[in-house]
Amino acid sequence: MSKIRIALIEDHDLTRVGIRTALLQKEEIEVVGEAANAAEGLKMLKMLQPDIAIVDIGLPDKDGIELTRELKSTSNGEDLRTKVLILTLRDNKEAVLAAFAAGADSYCMKDIKFDNLLEAVRVTYNGNAWIDPAIARIVLQQAQQNPPKQDKVSLDSKNSFNTFESGENPEHIDAYTLTERELEVLQLIVEGCSNAVIAERLYITVGTVKTHVRNILNKLCADDRTQAAVRALRSGLVG
Repeated sequence: MSKIRIALIEDHDLTRVGIRTALLQKEEIEVVGEAANAAEGLKMLKMLQPDIAIVDIGLPDKDGIELTRELKSTSNGEDLRTKVLILTLRDNKEAVLAAFAAGADSYCMKDIKFDNLLEAVRVTYNGNAWIDPAIARIVLQQAQQNPPKQDKVSLDSKNSFNTFESGENPEHIDAYTLTERELEVLQLIVEGCSNAVIAERLYITVGTVKTHVRNILNKLCADDRTQAAVRALRSGLVG
């Protein structure tokens, strides 16, 4: 069985050592490199091409969102091997959406429990999005209280992003296009649940979950679970 190759980009030495020590408790994981800033981190990722990059959002030279955007843009349309798991203390809606718009695959809080971090790593490695449940709840609450009035949301005055392709409007995603069961599955996708966990919670087979996920992606015109989750959160479809 091949190991999950992980690179850590975190400027706080104690935090980085703690994450590395925790991850190395599992034989399935190999930490292949570490960096304390974005510049060194990008060079390392391009050279090592790990399976997962765990990236702190608050790096000293540029934030983890910008690092993610630069990393994803270097793929030039090719299949990028490295998946990005953002690690942060910021639990606001704008930061989460900015991270996914930049191409992040998963999003975790720094105070995440070790078992949940392992789950996030495994889910991300398997090609699915993992969103910290605490973050998902906050985003869902804000989406319900403040329905989006426009496509573009700004993280700050210098860093604006648009999660949707040009011409798309999240308000045009109608809940009636999804069945009740598909909405339930979508809710769990947003919470970062794997197909196996969704099957367990809804008392259905993994095969049925895969069918629902495929239908959801088709109906939301999403390329993957991450994009579907972002669109669901932006449009207030779930919650």
